[in-house]
Amino acid sequence: MAGPLTIRTFTSNVFGQNAYLLRCGAAGEWVAIDPGGEAAAMADEVEASGDPLTAILLTHAHLDHLEGVAALAERVPAPIHLHPADRPLYDAAPQQAAMFGHPLRPPPPPDHGFSDEQAFRFGGCELEIRHVPGHSPGHVLLYSEPAGVAFVGDVVFAGSIGRTDLPGGDLQQLMRSIRERVLTLPDDTTLYSGHGPPTTVARERATNPFLVPHFGGSRA
Repeated sequence: MAGPLTIRTFTSNVFGQNAYLLRCGAAGEWVAIDPGGEAAAMADEVEASGDPLTAILLTHAHLDHLEGVAALAERVPAPIHLHPADRPLYDAAPQQAAMFGHPLRPPPPPDHGFSDEQAFRFGGCELEIRHVPGHSPGHVLLYSEPAGVAFVGDVVFAGSIGRTDLPGGDLQQLMRSIRERVLTLPDDTTLYSGHGPPTTVARERATNPFLVPHFGGSRA
């Protein structure tokens, strides 16, 4: 990896959703993950740095994770990446917003489709794309082994897991994704979730009440 991975977190007031800016190296390229309600602040950060935004990466296509895509792409244009299985949800973003009575600028069409185990490179850094369906059909996580971090969207949270009662949700599939694609990461991997504080693989394996009866935690 070319230099450390800088991580900036932006939490929206309406949905409490975490968006992230990652920069590769002290002076390098940015990528945005799940731009939500604080897209203007994300654009301010990128513009102030003088470094380019090279991609907008979406873990999935629920409203709270994409509501800022249009605004961010207008200020600092960059290609949008989304797993193809979530494209129907992405195209239905205006309908999602209407359900909540929430204003939305429809996002531009995605430019690229993620694939499982794809290596996404920016600057000298690399993120491994892992398909983790269950919360939504095309949900992915983004893992940096050198940095010891994974951006897991709404798959797992500190002490909880993603909901599966929305269209395309599947509880058995979600649990399989967590078991096979999240808990197989090194124990000290920091998990940056779509809501709430960061946690670690070891902490969730040992204490998450939704996981310990199934995955060998201390209370299993």
